[in-house]
Amino acid sequence: MDQGLAASWVRRWDVQQERYIADREERFDVLIDVVEHVCRDVAEPLVLDLGCGPGSLATRLARRLPRARVVGIDNDPFLLGLAEATRPAHAAIEYLQADLAERGWLKWRPIDAAVSTTALHWLRPERLAETYRDLAGALREGGALVNGDHFYDAQPGIRDLTETVKNRRAARAGVESHEDWKSWWAAVAADPALGERFTAAELRGISTGYGNRLSPQEHTRLLREAGFAEAAPVWQFGDDYVLAALR
Repeated sequence: MDQGLAASWVRRWDVQQERYIADREERFDVLIDVVEHVCRDVAEPLVLDLGCGPGSLATRLARRLPRARVVGIDNDPFLLGLAEATRPAHAAIEYLQADLAERGWLKWRPIDAAVSTTALHWLRPERLAETYRDLAGALREGGALVNGDHFYDAQPGIRDLTETVKNRRAARAGVESHEDWKSWWAAVAADPALGERFTAAELRGISTGYGNRLSPQEHTRLLREAGFAEAAPVWQFGDDYVLAALR
């Protein structure tokens, strides 16, 4: 894919995502802060980016940790195409197509860190628990899983408050009018230049049609049961969290 064309769509993706995560760049920074800290004594750390999309986080990871090997995993061929086309020169980033909802994709050991942003909520709870167990078995002692996502709270009053905080923050940041997810994909499907490279099915976007509604406490319980020594949020704004789990 043409690098300039891909870069324009990644920029548009990043703006679109800010509609849902006003503090997206801060969340990226916090995620990478955690990875940088747990890998501080590792000469060439191996970091997996789960549900990497068009490579937004992988690119930022490689920029901050230039000696790291980053493996981005996603099941969407178009988003992976964008990631491949915009991979920075000399960055040690590898992109692979695999479905996190299926077993057998985790083939690396030992891993120093695994990260994910707004992706693991698509997994059903039983599959998420399996994924946590697999990652606990693959991470080295002292390694970490770091997940940035919106988490659900079963308490209706707290849920209302976190939603209010998120919406007020979006209004102050001026991101409420940004293009939404469906509009972005509709524009992708209508771009004739992309239609020459990808099929109509590949330009529709992959969605499981399912999203788990687990609280931070439920995620923490699953992580501890999976074999992680410690797990807790390290950053929160409204219902947007960065959850770290240490092996």
